[in-house]
Amino acid sequence: MRPRLPRPPFSHLGVKLFVIILSVNVVIAGLVFLAVSRSLDRGFLDYLETTQANRAETLADGLGQEWARRGGWQWLRNSPPAWERLVRQQLWPGERPPHGIERRLGDARDFVLHDAEGLPVIGLPPDDGEIAAELHWLPIEYQGQRVGTLGYRPPQQLMARMDRIFLSRQQRNLGIIVAALGLASLLLAGGLAWWLGRRTRSMALATRHLIEGDYSARLPERGRDELSRLARDFNMLAATLEASREARSRWVSDIAHELRTPLAVLRGEIEAMQDGIRQLDQDNLHSLAQEVGQLERLVADLRLLSQSDAGALEVQLAPLDLAASLSSRLEEAGGWLDDCGMAVSTDIQGPAWIRGDARRLRQLWTNLLDNSCAYTTSPGLLEVRLEQAHDRVRMIWQDSPPGVPEAALGRLTERLYRVEGSRSRASGGSGLGLSIASALVKSHGGTMQASASPLGGLCWTLEFPALDAEERTR
Repeated sequence: MRPRLPRPPFSHLGVKLFVIILSVNVVIAGLVFLAVSRSLDRGFLDYLETTQANRAETLADGLGQEWARRGGWQWLRNSPPAWERLVRQQLWPGERPPHGIERRLGDARDFVLHDAEGLPVIGLPPDDGEIAAELHWLPIEYQGQRVGTLGYRPPQQLMARMDRIFLSRQQRNLGIIVAALGLASLLLAGGLAWWLGRRTRSMALATRHLIEGDYSARLPERGRDELSRLARDFNMLAATLEASREARSRWVSDIAHELRTPLAVLRGEIEAMQDGIRQLDQDNLHSLAQEVGQLERLVADLRLLSQSDAGALEVQLAPLDLAASLSSRLEEAGGWLDDCGMAVSTDIQGPAWIRGDARRLRQLWTNLLDNSCAYTTSPGLLEVRLEQAHDRVRMIWQDSPPGVPEAALGRLTERLYRVEGSRSRASGGSGLGLSIASALVKSHGGTMQASASPLGGLCWTLEFPALDAEERTR
């Protein structure tokens, strides 16, 4: 069970996100409130102005007809209450007067009537110039003759008198809506900031663990969003780094073991010669030379693998017949294979042109031969088949028992890995041969895959990119 990261109690990112979201929503809500209030105010006043002007024109036409029927305005001077009935009849003939704002726009007190000489009939006296200047005036005519003047209050004055009932009510409702939006924004910003802050806190803490060299912690992987994918990628990175550290530790330990064995042999033989137990003759010197040679081969193999890791492996690629290279090496190794008790069966179809390095390919065949000879029980059988499939050249290299457990097939090219798990040279070499073979195949743009052999042993499938006739002539 991998340890989970503790969650710190405070997230600076969460607080910043909360403040930003809340501030943006509050500013947007405030701007919406101001814009809607202004638009509503202006639109409502325009509506009032149009409505009041239309009703004033309707009243002026009706008053002209009434002047002709009554023969003047004296009857209104004698009966002021009749003015309200007259206004109501002209504006809402045969209808019941409406209530609210519509009623206020048709109030008889909002209209002033003067005769043709400008003398007041109903409303303000002629010397009340301040209020009269605020009124809007319409001429009252009958058959082209001006018989009077009708004045009416502008909507701004009506709004002041009505205490802006309508706008106040609408702005209050809008304020409630904006407050509700602000509360919703507060809850949304708080929830989102808490959720994202919790996720990012874990990631920040896990990153600090990686920097400090602790690769054991893992992030929870919940959901399918980008943060979940990031957590999954982070866990893969941590697992890879942990495996790399373990492999590096194992690699150093294995190398130390491989170096320690020949050095211990050298030291023992040299001390035996110094103590006079062994003679300083050609046989003993030859034994020392063999151990030195083993050290040289190990160092050379390690250097090749390090160059491969760094992408600096010296490979000079040129058009090359892979069939000829393989056949030549197998013929040269005939005596070696006979000594190992290995029979060879080949089916090499050529030519098979690739871009390759003859020296590196020879090293590849040697490593494969060495592996087959070291791990195949004598008498054994080695089958080598080479064929071309479309744009690939495929080589099948398989031998007889013993086989390799299926679980170990994917690890055969790991450095210093051997199936039997021991470091005894009686059952094999240093464990670098197949790693070097895999690096050489990759340097040629190919692939190398292990599987169980029908012969009972191990089967290697190597594929290389093939060259066509045009590429060979370049």
